[in-house]
Amino acid sequence: MSRSSVLRQLTWSQLDAAQRLALVDRDLNKVITHELREQISALVLDVRERGDAAVCDALAKFDKVSVSPSGLRVSDDEWESAPAKVDPALRVAITDMVDHIRRFNEQLLSHLGNWQFESDPGLMVGERVSAIASAGLFCPSGKASYPSVLAQLGTPAVVAGVKNIAVVVPPQPGANGAVDPVVITVARELGLREIFRVNGPAGVAALAFGTESIPRVVKLMGPGSLPVTVAQLEVQRYGTATQMALGPTESVVIADDSADPIRLAADLLIEAEHGTDSCTLLITTSATLAAATEVELVKQIAQLPEVRAEAAASSLGVNGGCVLVKDMTEAALVANEFAPEHLQLVVRAEIEESVVEMLVHAGEILLGQDTPFSAGNFVLGPPASLPTNGYARVTSGVTVDAFLKRTAIARADNAALRRLAPTVLALADIEGFPAHGNAIRLRFPDL
Repeated sequence: MSRSSVLRQLTWSQLDAAQRLALVDRDLNKVITHELREQISALVLDVRERGDAAVCDALAKFDKVSVSPSGLRVSDDEWESAPAKVDPALRVAITDMVDHIRRFNEQLLSHLGNWQFESDPGLMVGERVSAIASAGLFCPSGKASYPSVLAQLGTPAVVAGVKNIAVVVPPQPGANGAVDPVVITVARELGLREIFRVNGPAGVAALAFGTESIPRVVKLMGPGSLPVTVAQLEVQRYGTATQMALGPTESVVIADDSADPIRLAADLLIEAEHGTDSCTLLITTSATLAAATEVELVKQIAQLPEVRAEAAASSLGVNGGCVLVKDMTEAALVANEFAPEHLQLVVRAEIEESVVEMLVHAGEILLGQDTPFSAGNFVLGPPASLPTNGYARVTSGVTVDAFLKRTAIARADNAALRRLAPTVLALADIEGFPAHGNAIRLRFPDL
């Protein structure tokens, strides 16, 4: 495949308000059609009403796999034999990946425990932290094998102490309904036994409502196709919590003229190769660096398989590109407006900290050219399931915190309550709740 250029060139100061919005706006509603919403809504309701039968029908219709309800759960034989089907080097990599993610989340958990303090003499207030009751994890399958997805979702859930964890995975194409043994091997590493072969959107619905074979959960999450995302949005209407609606992958690299263009090009291609709907931006103060990086991108894209090359060309040339900025303050402004899933910062050491301080909206920030997105995706330990579509402005990646809940707790002694009584009475009276006030007046008749 021959290309002379791949990187769309933009200058932030020359873009008008509409052009800037078009660059940073990634509203999922623009790509979710009415027809798709209707189709997924019908499927979700079908699973709610018919349970396993609807799940099996969806497998037959969308995945071309015939499975009876008794075959939805991964069998003991599949569970036991999976590691033997995985290359030994990959098994070592899985253990290393899970270990790093586990240790990150254990450290995070140590900072999220119970707490209390005496806010007034005799008044103790605080929180108790506990795991949610159950979690459902969706791990995509089909285009490739995605063991890192289950590791990134399952490890925090296990560290949090969630007692009931169910995993749904679409069967591998052309494998007679078999579930990817690499994904099963990750599940074994985590001690997760409840694994089900289910079509994506039907699996989301099954976790939300429960079926004869698949347990209902209180919270579900996991990246997937657009139909899977729509299914997650749909089941929220019925009370099932989700962490976020995960859209196509996206990345931003901020670089100054100290960056090596060869490594910079390689790092830009990491997320860009995911799909033609991905978006990758280079934000730089250096037109010279941009030109050198363009040359390297052309060379490196030529070495990719055609499907990945097409994805990268679209991610960099249509959806994303290179944004030239006047300084690092403007670079941070553009990045915050974009609020990317992944962000890498490649600048001189003496200004790195000041630039980090300006970056407030990003799912992750990786520092330097020895911290590429691929390392973050697989083994560094911090979350790699991160908010997309600008949701980094309001939420965070999937960590142990996503599987915890906080219960407020308080104790007042009689003296503390007496001091607070006038406030309670004044507010109870103005809001028209006499029983609220009576509970105080009964204790303190003189008030």
